[in-house]
Amino acid sequence: MKALIALTAAFALAGCGAASDETKAEPQSVLVSTVAAKQGALPQTVTAYGSVAPALNGAQTFSEAQPGQLTRLLVTPGATVRRGQALAVFVPAPASRSGYLQAVEALDSARKQRATTAQLLAQQLATQDQLVQADKAVADARTALAALQAEGAGRAVHTLTAPFDGIVTTVSAAQGDRTQAGATLLTVARAGGIVVTAGVDPAERDKVAIGQSASLLRLSGGTALSGHVLRVSQALNAKTRMVDVDIAFPAGALLPGEGIQVAIATGQVSGWIVPHRAVVTAGGAPHVFQVTGTKAKAVPVTILLASDAGDVVTGAIDPKRRLIVDGAYQVGDGDTVRWAH
Repeated sequence: MKALIALTAAFALAGCGAASDETKAEPQSVLVSTVAAKQGALPQTVTAYGSVAPALNGAQTFSEAQPGQLTRLLVTPGATVRRGQALAVFVPAPASRSGYLQAVEALDSARKQRATTAQLLAQQLATQDQLVQADKAVADARTALAALQAEGAGRAVHTLTAPFDGIVTTVSAAQGDRTQAGATLLTVARAGGIVVTAGVDPAERDKVAIGQSASLLRLSGGTALSGHVLRVSQALNAKTRMVDVDIAFPAGALLPGEGIQVAIATGQVSGWIVPHRAVVTAGGAPHVFQVTGTKAKAVPVTILLASDAGDVVTGAIDPKRRLIVDGAYQVGDGDTVRWAH
């Protein structure tokens, strides 16, 4: 009887051991998501960052060559102005006006002296050299007066007017301010002359050309805008050490000073288009996984382009087998997989 019980226990243990081995041998599967493999092309882009500002030839800065006072300010930053519209009223300093009046008197005096010398020469009471010196005095006085007139000293009041339709981008002085000679008063940008100026890495400068399309996105968020390249600088920006590129955009869509991310389309890259999550780059060369039956098969690939819209790769991808997307970093070559149908 004892022998029978011992034999029964031995068979039971053997059965448990076999069941345990079967459990260990059963393969575990990984839940994944898949997509169909497809070929195509995606745009290759150069990404740069910049801000909205007037183009180099699209703005005019106003200043006065004479010291004086900004007695009236008729516009504010961001104001839209029309050609010929009054922007500000400037009155030269009394000292500048006095200097101009003295120059007028000096020219009048030189002319009278010249006339007197000419009369004396006719009476043989003066020499030809004296007349030459009198002529030179008149010429010098005329030149000095013309210089002051060119600098605006001859006007008691000067009204600044818009040279073209545009937008007031900056106002550097307040109404009532007394300004020094040459001080900037305000800047007007030509309508349509406001662009996005972005800095491109010098290593990518050769990829960028005038006319290429670009996508503009505010750094603060929002909908992307379409634009195109207007200018590519031939020298580095001394401050940023980048290559300045001007991008045109629909008039009025952006405000001066806004920070912008620019994606310039420089060409097309063709190959297998796969989701960025499907390309595994950890632990060796890049590869993707395709499903063969219920198994994951690793396929080595070369990445031609990585972007938010997807990656373009080349490799021995089978168009009849689906690509693993979610779960690609959790499986290995030959692992059993399952997915929701």
